[in-house]
Amino acid sequence: MKRKLPKLNKGKLPKKLPKKLVKKLPKLPARLRRKEPEARMTEAFQNLPRITNETVAEHREEVLSSARKYIYPLSHSKHRVVAITATLLSIAVVAFIAYCGLELYKFQDTSGFMYGVTRVVPVPIAKAGSRYVSYESYLFELRHSMHYYETQQQVNFKDPKQQTLLQHLKSQSMQVVIDAAYVKQLASEHHITVSDKEVDNEVTLVRSQNRLGSSDQVFQDVLRQFWGWSVDDFKRELNQQLLAQKVASTLDVATWTRADSTLKQLKAGADFATVAKQTSDDVATKGNGGEYGYPIGKADPNVPPQVTNVLFRLKAGQYSGVINTGSSLEIVKVLDTSGDKVRAAHIVFNFKDISAYITPLKAKEKPHQYVTIK
Repeated sequence: MKRKLPKLNKGKLPKKLPKKLVKKLPKLPARLRRKEPEARMTEAFQNLPRITNETVAEHREEVLSSARKYIYPLSHSKHRVVAITATLLSIAVVAFIAYCGLELYKFQDTSGFMYGVTRVVPVPIAKAGSRYVSYESYLFELRHSMHYYETQQQVNFKDPKQQTLLQHLKSQSMQVVIDAAYVKQLASEHHITVSDKEVDNEVTLVRSQNRLGSSDQVFQDVLRQFWGWSVDDFKRELNQQLLAQKVASTLDVATWTRADSTLKQLKAGADFATVAKQTSDDVATKGNGGEYGYPIGKADPNVPPQVTNVLFRLKAGQYSGVINTGSSLEIVKVLDTSGDKVRAAHIVFNFKDISAYITPLKAKEKPHQYVTIK
């Protein structure tokens, strides 16, 4: 017999299933059974993860692990950028050094740019004895000579006709800096130095006689106009000259002995004119008893400033002690005064030229140039 099924309403589920059919349905899992709200809340709290030091560490490691895949590629990129930058910088430095080397040693560039390079990078141009001669010192001498000819003589060194003059100035400048290196060697051996105060005193002495302008501005303008120098450049050149003079003065003991002996004769009552004729090294004046032959003013360019500085402190008939002018020793006498000028006589004792002390060094330790002047 066929089992009768309950009638179903069209489009609707039966409100109640037969008991026999309900018994045969599988049981739902416990998680799908309807629970009371309190039971569900209790179960939710029980299933919450517990926060401990271990779980925090695990979570942190999990976050870091997921981030490393982004960090590592970025780290590799930074290393690559640094490596590429360092390589390019090295290439640029090598190229710049090569360019400067060619400009200085092959083409002998005297431009302001290359002079600036030599002021930063101490490249040598020669070796004199145990000392290297810097390229910067050579350009310092050469450029101020060129500046004088360009501004005061209107010489254009780009003109092929002026290349002979340029070559002469280059040779002259090279000789100056090589000699200066030997002078420094002698000064070091004999513990001779020039202080900043000595240089400043020399500048003050020259300026007090209005030889380089009456004001600071005029002084600076004269230096810049004639030699292209700043005040510091002028002091540098003056320091070099004073050092050479002090070396010659210190080593030339014989000249000091002659001057001191002559001063003793004058103090003993000897006639100034007679002694001048017998001992003075100034051929132009010794014949007439050492008289200059013309009135002397404070700014007379033919008389060393050290001499005029003393002359205008003496009265008529007085004579001085031994005056060191740098290149000579002098004893001066005022014959008479007329307004702002004096008539005077002098006895001169010339120091040996500095070359007398440099030449033996050159013969012993010959200088070596790294460029051929052209």
